[in-house]
Amino acid sequence: MSLPIDEIIPDLKDTLNKSNCAVLLAEPGAGKTTRTPLALLEEPWLNGLGIVMLEPRRLAARSAAAFMAAQLGEEVGATVGYKIRMDSRTSARTRITVVTEGILTRMLQTDPALDGTGLVIFDEYHERNLQADLGLALSLQSQAILREDLRILIMSATLAADPVSRLMNDAAVLQSQGRTFPVETIYLTEPSRQPLESLMTGTIRLALSRHEGGILAFLPGVREIRRVQMSLLQELPPHVEVVPLYGSMPQQEQLDAIRAPHPGHRKIVLATSIAESSLTVEGVRVVIDCGLRRTQQFSARTGMGRLVTMRAARDSADQRRGRAGRTAPGVCYRLWTEQEDRQLPERTSPEILEADLSGLALELAVWGVKEPAELQWLDVPRASSFLQAQRLLIQLQALDSGGSITAHGQQMAELGLHPRLSHMILEASRLGAGKLACLLAVLLEERDIFPRYTSGGMNNDLRARLEVMTKASLVGAGRTDLRGALGSDVERLLIQSRQWSSRLPDAGCEQKDPTIEAADLLCGLMVSFAFPDRIGQRRQDGRYLLRSGRGAEMPSGEQLSQEKYIVAAEVDDEGTEARIILAAPLTESQLELHYRKEMNEEVEIKWDEGTGTVRARSMLKLGSIVIKETANIKPTQEQIQTALLRTIQDGGIHLLPWDVKSRQLQARIQFMREYCGKDWPDVSDQALMQNAGPWLSPYLDGFKKKSDFRSLKLYQILENLLNWSQKQELEQQAPTHIMVPSGSRIAVNYEGPGAPYVSVRLQELFGLLDTPRLAHGHAGITLHILSPASRPVQVTSDLRSFWTNTYFDVKKDLKGRYPKHYWPDNPLEATATKRVRPPVDRK
Repeated sequence: MSLPIDEIIPDLKDTLNKSNCAVLLAEPGAGKTTRTPLALLEEPWLNGLGIVMLEPRRLAARSAAAFMAAQLGEEVGATVGYKIRMDSRTSARTRITVVTEGILTRMLQTDPALDGTGLVIFDEYHERNLQADLGLALSLQSQAILREDLRILIMSATLAADPVSRLMNDAAVLQSQGRTFPVETIYLTEPSRQPLESLMTGTIRLALSRHEGGILAFLPGVREIRRVQMSLLQELPPHVEVVPLYGSMPQQEQLDAIRAPHPGHRKIVLATSIAESSLTVEGVRVVIDCGLRRTQQFSARTGMGRLVTMRAARDSADQRRGRAGRTAPGVCYRLWTEQEDRQLPERTSPEILEADLSGLALELAVWGVKEPAELQWLDVPRASSFLQAQRLLIQLQALDSGGSITAHGQQMAELGLHPRLSHMILEASRLGAGKLACLLAVLLEERDIFPRYTSGGMNNDLRARLEVMTKASLVGAGRTDLRGALGSDVERLLIQSRQWSSRLPDAGCEQKDPTIEAADLLCGLMVSFAFPDRIGQRRQDGRYLLRSGRGAEMPSGEQLSQEKYIVAAEVDDEGTEARIILAAPLTESQLELHYRKEMNEEVEIKWDEGTGTVRARSMLKLGSIVIKETANIKPTQEQIQTALLRTIQDGGIHLLPWDVKSRQLQARIQFMREYCGKDWPDVSDQALMQNAGPWLSPYLDGFKKKSDFRSLKLYQILENLLNWSQKQELEQQAPTHIMVPSGSRIAVNYEGPGAPYVSVRLQELFGLLDTPRLAHGHAGITLHILSPASRPVQVTSDLRSFWTNTYFDVKKDLKGRYPKHYWPDNPLEATATKRVRPPVDRK
């Protein structure tokens, strides 16, 4: 059968014959995934070498391999095979290998030159899977250094091609128009206020009555899929099949979901974004898109990830819409308005900018790269997220302090799991509990096997899950009380756990079969191996303090909420404090045995307000958690001094015995610093508090309690901060008093607004023409002029202007109120006086 991609294949062959990189854009249904590898297989430049094609999803990888094998009239594993995690069907004859997840990365790490491979294809690259970005970066470096003849082909339907082309040295971009059938798009007339499940159920019923063919409904996650499925099954006739489709389903159930319905039946497929691209759901004529996607977002601030539901971008919505036009004209219901549609972001944010980068950082370390900038990326990983990942890997002993891979880290990478889980399995293996750890690992990696809410409330004790898995491993899922879990989920996880167990490295001890007792005893310890940063200690208010310093809370009704120590395996980081979703208890003896080397002994010296003395305690700490403490140890004089200084820094400089004289000296020194330069010490309250040690500690010898502060002579201490010449300059340029014409010494105030200023009666200023100036003339004194009764009359910083413009109005007023006092017509030639009138010269 002819497909649209066939028209562009000759140009693609010619391009790859002349260069080692290309970008191929093809509409959904063009046949790029299954036709292109077969068409290139016998090209001369390939010269008998193999093709590796990276698919972002496991179901798509299996389906693509099966379809290509069928085109050749062969079984999967002959010319065409696949390799996915825990499942491989290849042989010595295999030349096209469809891989997914981290398989390409493992191939490159094992053989950086990719000997035996002539072409690497990245299919559906627009999804920007983290592993695809990593695989492309490693492949480009391999091509540049080791294999110039290695071809790299990027394929997509909705990719922005220009940035990818530039990344690959301006690689040629080829485009196939595809063969999609027309799809009618129907929007809501106004935003819906219905719950998502109700809106979706109603729209499915409407579509069933209006249109023929199968229905593919996109929902954000498994929870919504199951609710819609249960609702539909209660009201639809038997000939309408309702099936789920999501990534963690058993392989056979996934394949059944995408097959055509039985004769005389209609099929409704409720899917996550797994059905967005790379595969065809047979018989679908209608797509109903909720417009949401669920993704894991990582916070470098907290070191925690959280699952968020968010708007799907336009490229994702277009991919979903295209599912309705793969084999015939179709219709797409979008559960949002046209106005909302215009506000959608153009493209889905790449996973490399949102996800936990610890796996990426581990793979780069194995590759020999410490900084992402050493490789070529379409989007360079965020520096903060990458640094957070490296810190975690150091804590997991995968990297040394310099960021280089350790032998333990190499073993972790070879397991191919998330670094946390790899570390947990390796550590548990050293205790002979590797098989139990594999059971726990599948529980931690997959979605929760328990319904989130049970009749007894939310059960967040991970031991309950591990107990179910352990019993099922011993007697089978069919003979085990699954406590609400689905038997198919448990069976699938058991198979996966056994596969992991078969790959356990030699730890030098026998790996014991899991038991109920071991599951109960070791669950928390094993979780702590995976999440050492989330070991938590119960606080008095019932909340938990995590080792990382982050706070976390647990519903008070949970049994675990009374445990002194827990390990949080899953948290929701939405609020101020993380909410613990899954956890397990940890004993103090386990902490002491397995984390003693990571604990630090600290001595805390602090002020005890109750006794007015310095108290000391010794603490054994694991991160921010205090494991043990010994109170009332005898502190050294140095420790006491440090505590006293900290008391001042925390409590404020006012704790010292200030008096008027010392405050005035402080203000005078600050005045000279402001007007005469930074050679003068900074004696502001803030500076004295922040730098209390250097200036105050020499005077604290023998101090033991807060009351000892009273003996401090702050005036002398501050004066000692000045050298001899500064002391002389201070007396001359920032004096405590100035002499006025009446002969009085008037105090200068250096604090407050308008400083420096003096308050002086008017008649004592007669004969003084200009405002006195300080600090080598840089600062004038503000004059607060008083009446004979010392009441404010005028404030001026320009005495000459006062005599000329204001004095006569003031004189008129004061003369009426104080007629016996001396009010000369010419104040500049008058004699200043402290009394009512100046003394008479009797000569």
